[in-house]
Amino acid sequence: MSVNKVILIGNVGKDPDVRYLDSGVAVATFSLATTERGYTLQNGTQVPDRTEWHNIVLWRGLAQTAEKYVHKGDKLYIEGKIRSRSYDDQNGIKRTIVEIFADNMEMLTSRGAAQAPAAAPQAAPIQQPADNASDDLPF
Repeated sequence: MSVNKVILIGNVGKDPDVRYLDSGVAVATFSLATTERGYTLQNGTQVPDRTEWHNIVLWRGLAQTAEKYVHKGDKLYIEGKIRSRSYDDQNGIKRTIVEIFADNMEMLTSRGAAQAPAAAPQAAPIQQPADNASDDLPF
C-alpha cells in the first residue's frame, strides 16, 4: 500500500489563472507559499524564516470557486496529492515541475478580512468530487 497525500496551509502568491478546456472543464493554477518561522539556537545562531513555493492545480468546481473567491494574499488550507511532470525546454534541457493536485480546499481568510484585518477568520470547506477524472488528463 502507498499514500500520496499533502496538507498545506499557506498564502496565495498570485490570483488564480483559470482556463477552460474544450470540454468545458475548468482548471485553475496558482502558487501557494508556506513559511517555517525562523528561530535562535542555544548558541545564539539565528536561523531565518524559510519559505517554500508550491504550484497548486484545481479542477472543475474547485477551479470555479477559486476563480470567484481566491485572491493573492488569501490564506488557504489545501489537501491533495503530489504530481510531477517533465518537459524539454526551448534549449532541449529537461525540466521537471512538481504540482499539488488539490482534492480539498478551505478558505481561511474571511471575505471581509481583505478590507478589515481585524475580522475573525472563517473556514469554508470545499471538496472535489470523489470521481477524480483529472487522473486521465495530460497535465
